[in-house]
Amino acid sequence: MVRRLAESALFFREYLRNFHYTGAVLPSGRFLAAALTRFVSQPQPRRILEVGPGTGAVTRRIVGGMGADDQLDLVELNGTFVRQLERRFQTEPAFRVVADRARIHHCPIEELPGGESYDVIVSGLPLNNFSAADVERILAVLTDRLAPDGMLSFFEYIAVRPARALLSGRAERTRLRAIGQTMRSVLKHHEIRRDAVWLNVPPAWVHHLRK
Repeated sequence: MVRRLAESALFFREYLRNFHYTGAVLPSGRFLAAALTRFVSQPQPRRILEVGPGTGAVTRRIVGGMGADDQLDLVELNGTFVRQLERRFQTEPAFRVVADRARIHHCPIEELPGGESYDVIVSGLPLNNFSAADVERILAVLTDRLAPDGMLSFFEYIAVRPARALLSGRAERTRLRAIGQTMRSVLKHHEIRRDAVWLNVPPAWVHHLRK
């Protein structure tokens, strides 16, 4: 409990410091984490990529579902979160078990080195905070990084985009509308399942896409 309160406090401070890239006031709740990692525990060995892990709320679920031969890459832009993740892999038993098979990359997803493909990709990026061009580019990178029959899971908060559009000026409404169009185009061609996670703050959709 103490650890989770500390994680929430750290996450909230980073939200206040840089809302654009943090995108939420709290880490993902356990029900959202469970939905995002639905396809992690599949036949092994598997290469797993988590994008935007933050303090590691979803990472905790991922490492718990990893098999003995699975490999994990994490991509995080926020330096404070990178240091928090490094500490967790060094000190927490559940994380230490897979530490020799996990790599943390401090960079945008577009700059992830190497050309590896992944069997499972889990993204916690706040796509509604970005430009439509950024969203299109990020989703293209993620789908390109999927191995054949690989699974991409990402989330968005339910009704947040329409609600923000109602309260915003013309430029913001145009941006949000373009993001919606970009997402619908990608989901139309790749989505195989959608989970509603009502027991989260705020409630969220989890989209599961197959290449």
